[in-house]
Amino acid sequence: MWLNTPYKDYDSDVYPIPVIAYESENFWFRGLGGGYYLWNDNADKLSIMAYWSPMYFKPGDSDDHQLRRLDKRKSTMMAGVSYAHHTQYGFLRTSLAGDTLDNSNGIVWDLAWLYRYTNGGLTLTPGIGVEWNSENQNDYYYGVSRKESSRSGLRGYNPNDSWNPYLELSANYNFAGNWSVYGTARYTRLSDEITDSPMVDKSWTGILSTGVTYRF
Repeated sequence: MWLNTPYKDYDSDVYPIPVIAYESENFWFRGLGGGYYLWNDNADKLSIMAYWSPMYFKPGDSDDHQLRRLDKRKSTMMAGVSYAHHTQYGFLRTSLAGDTLDNSNGIVWDLAWLYRYTNGGLTLTPGIGVEWNSENQNDYYYGVSRKESSRSGLRGYNPNDSWNPYLELSANYNFAGNWSVYGTARYTRLSDEITDSPMVDKSWTGILSTGVTYRF
């Protein structure tokens, strides 16, 4: 998985992550998350779920001397509810989740419309969506406290909540029986509440995940 963060003078991260994909009538696991279905039929799927959010900030990973004097921001486990509604024209996907590890104490709401196209062994799923970050979520990852400001020389900053639109594309190609290759990419345009932070020098974030899977 490749993750591009908006932090100033901060390198993109690449992690090798084993991916488990499993779905039954009651449970599902995909990528960094999993859940339990409260409702599951062909049109509607409602579940309680949890996922690992890879967003983090390590001061030592920045080449900016001021950012190197800030506090660490940790990745965290998010948990909440998710819902999907399928139609012949595509499907609605939404989730509402909150931090469970007392890091940000923030909330993230995700809403998207996607369309799945299949041709032989190839499946493409483009989508458009928006992500809402609560004030606590933004303050933890992009705010600068009074103590950090006096230590680093950066101006103090306390962002409000934000709406961040994104484009998404997933692709999967079955090439040999149970073997497939897949890729998922998301480009997110950041709101002013995030880009106005003195920690940030980019107007967007990106994430890319790719690999090979085998279906048992």
